[in-house]
Amino acid sequence: MVPTYEERGTIAELLDALRGLPGRPDVLVVDDASPDGTGAVADDHAARDAGVHVLHRADKSGLGPAYRAGLRWGLDRGYEILVEMDADLSHDPAQLPRLLDAVADADLVIGSRYVGGGDVRQWTAGRLALSTWGNRYVRGLTGLPVRDATSGFRAFRAPVLRSIAIDGLTSDGYAFQVETALRAWRAGFTLVEVPITFVERREGASKLSRRVVAEAAWRVPTWGVGSALSGRRPRGVHPSSVANPRTGGASPPPPRTR
Repeated sequence: MVPTYEERGTIAELLDALRGLPGRPDVLVVDDASPDGTGAVADDHAARDAGVHVLHRADKSGLGPAYRAGLRWGLDRGYEILVEMDADLSHDPAQLPRLLDAVADADLVIGSRYVGGGDVRQWTAGRLALSTWGNRYVRGLTGLPVRDATSGFRAFRAPVLRSIAIDGLTSDGYAFQVETALRAWRAGFTLVEVPITFVERREGASKLSRRVVAEAAWRVPTWGVGSALSGRRPRGVHPSSVANPRTGGASPPPPRTR
């Protein structure tokens, strides 16, 4: 499931790459009325390939609502594994099988930039600092035992999404990724991180804005305090330890906060 807004320059290449993978995974493009014609490009692919689907939304209302709409579309059609990824090729389609292999033994698999073997390329020092410190902020306030809670490259098993009631999720921006992982963890599902290489987009403009950052900054403490006041504790949690493809060794597990 790929949310889009003004991604005409990369969407065709992404669709071709995904549909060319072993197993030919179905792809849903969720387009927020892109004025550059992204939705029309996706429609053209869908007309030629029954495995490509397009969900047109009336306007740009945020990443979270697009994810909710796309995940709901997949659940309503009986898909058992649902994957989120970006449309700008910063998430390499060739790494999707890594997530699908891991989800055989997990409930939620996060493509992580910050476990052993993960990498970020072509970011400024400031952008990298914002991401790494943002993830530390999430771990410190909520205890969520993953290193890359804001990653948008992830695979869910359908029961996770049904359990966490995706229609009731409230985040609009990248906080949506934190909210889904946190709810899944607190519900006792198994979360695993696998290393990915994230490459800064080569076309178009980033959707990260001050409003998106501010939303995450104020929501995360609320989620952390809410958990502490309710006395809730995660059950059946299995922090990740994944093979490092570069060394063959195990990546260090994220810190536990129980």
